[in-house]
Amino acid sequence: QVQLVESGGGLVQAGGSLRLSCAASGRTFRNYAMGWFRQAPGKERAVVAAVSRSGASTYYADSVKGRFTISRDNAKDTVYLQMNSLRPEDTAVYYCATTSLTLGTMSSSYSYWGQGTQVTVSS
Repeated sequence: QVQLVESGGGLVQAGGSLRLSCAASGRTFRNYAMGWFRQAPGKERAVVAAVSRSGASTYYADSVKGRFTISRDNAKDTVYLQMNSLRPEDTAVYYCATTSLTLGTMSSSYSYWGQGTQVTVSS
């Protein structure tokens, strides 16, 4: 069992920045690749970014490339999502999750999920 707790969401103006954190407890954090997903009202949950166990490999959705950065600190059992140049279309609930794959882009490949944190970007 892995418990995940997201934090760092909030309300920001377009063009602003936020940094999300996801703290893990339970099983060994470094055994899992991690992903950030988001779900906007009326839309399906979709991957935003993913990072491998070591942090050496990353994946980004096209919509956030160049603006978001995923990273992890295995000493702190935490994964981060730095979000810059935020747009109104980035408004969603953001979730972190674990996967046993090297890098996963499908939500079905993720096993443990946090409760989510709301990000709202005003225009």
